Amino acid sequence: MEVHVILLALIQGFTEFLPISSSAHLILPSVLLGWPDQGIAFDVAVHLGSLLAVLYYFRQEVVSLTHAWAGSLQGRDATSESRLAWCIILATIPACIIGALFGSFIKDFLRSGWVIAIATIVFGLLLWWADKRAQHLKSEYQTGWRGALLLGCAQAVALIPGTSRSGITLTAGLMLGLTRSAAARFSFLMSIPIILLAGSHQAVGLLSNPVAISWSAMSLGILVSFLSALACIHLFLALLERIGVLPFVLYRLGLGAVLIWMMAGQ
Repeated sequence: MEVHVILLALIQGFTEFLPISSSAHLILPSVLLGWPDQGIAFDVAVHLGSLLAVLYYFRQEVVSLTHAWAGSLQGRDATSESRLAWCIILATIPACIIGALFGSFIKDFLRSGWVIAIATIVFGLLLWWADKRAQHLKSEYQTGWRGALLLGCAQAVALIPGTSRSGITLTAGLMLGLTRSAAARFSFLMSIPIILLAGSHQAVGLLSNPVAISWSAMSLGILVSFLSALACIHLFLALLERIGVLPFVLYRLGLGAVLIWMMAGQ
């Protein structure tokens, strides 16, 4: 059990913030090794670990943005931080609406291996195309409300398994002319409210349908996903401008091909 917990938490932590699709990776242990689903309690735990990691890494930005946003509510003059905070809030809305309206449909009909494999390839190619055409000029503070809405719609598309929330929002950011680092930072910051809301929704479902919980497994899952997500964020931001997105695109193409091969062999 501990091996299952550690591996799945590592996968969640690393793939939550890399543009390579966490859903594509999380089906591999079940398909290749026959591992059972760890359940909703474990999902809540690993998402909590990822949330804590991004909050810790961007703690100074979160405090600054929250303070500026609160100031804007009190009638203070708009600042670059308050505008960015409002952009992040705006970018959260589309995924909430689409998730509420079509969440059940997506869960029932789009969580197949074929959908994940095809989305992994298609949106990987879209990321490569966006990076090749990008101007790489703007910072995240220059996103604007139209850009925030586009990024929010992109995040909503990530409800399709295999898309990768990080990948599609990075793609949208590059299409808006953001630098790779700026697009990645905006993606990380906008992950905070969406992970918090998704985790809260899962937690409410867990409370309404109580199940036996292994607190040791949950604690281990939180710790491992926190550490792996923290390492992922640091390495990704440190290397992104240097290596670009092509390594991730090639990885996605290879992963999608492997998934298609596995699906075809079943």
